[in-house]
Amino acid sequence: MLAEKAFPGHDTSEDWVLSLTSLSGALNGTTRTYYDGMLAEDGRSMKSICLLQLCRLGVIVYDWLDIPWLKNYYNFGFDHFEMSWRKVGFSGLVDLLLGNTGPFSSGDWILPDLTIQGSLKINSTLKTFPNTFYFSYATKRTRKLFGITVPSSVLGVHPMLFLRVLQMCMWRHPQNAPLPYKGYRDEDWEDNDGALNTISMTHPRIPIEHPNRFVVDDSDCNPLQPGIWYHKIIEGDHILFIVNRERAGVQFDLLYDGIFERCRKHAFRKSPPTMPNEASH
Repeated sequence: MLAEKAFPGHDTSEDWVLSLTSLSGALNGTTRTYYDGMLAEDGRSMKSICLLQLCRLGVIVYDWLDIPWLKNYYNFGFDHFEMSWRKVGFSGLVDLLLGNTGPFSSGDWILPDLTIQGSLKINSTLKTFPNTFYFSYATKRTRKLFGITVPSSVLGVHPMLFLRVLQMCMWRHPQNAPLPYKGYRDEDWEDNDGALNTISMTHPRIPIEHPNRFVVDDSDCNPLQPGIWYHKIIEGDHILFIVNRERAGVQFDLLYDGIFERCRKHAFRKSPPTMPNEASH
């Protein structure tokens, strides 16, 4: 948006962003969405009966009830749709449940964007800029056992995610559905962290693969070069580094120390970066 000057009145530029670090980021979508209820045929529609439909109903009723202490505890961020019973009444609830109004009445919500097809559409306008530094961490909790991809351990995977890791290992795109992109192979998407596929987290791959370099040891990429997605695979499920600092322990601290150190020491330019609202001299 900065590169596209999407903020009227501000002379924005992609050079305002010095570096970008992705940690377990869904850069190319996830097959998890299909298990939860998105149709693999188009990546935009939901199955009539699925977990997502149940979640959709729960979110609608939650926001319609508009109980202050509950909303203070957790807010789904749908207040701008004005779904409260005070605003729409009972008839409004019926419209919300039928999908005629509210956040789920169009395809503009998170799950369609997390399908492989949705990510492909978003990535079709995505650019890797020549003056920005990129580094991504892809998480993985799987391994090969007799040629079959399985969860790497029983105790090493969070109980909430073990079944999901196993499910994603076993995902097979429906034979009667068009492939989400040319060259798609189920086996490429087997490694995962229980929420996202490892292949999706390294760098933008579809519809066009962006410049990238696989990193085994951080010393292999000193100094970083701009315009390249450096990516490293680390052992951990999706909760380990994203949610639960206590569970990750020292690994968590070392990971973030490395991110901040890289920002301080390795991300430098031959010329000073352009800063917002900085006058030219």
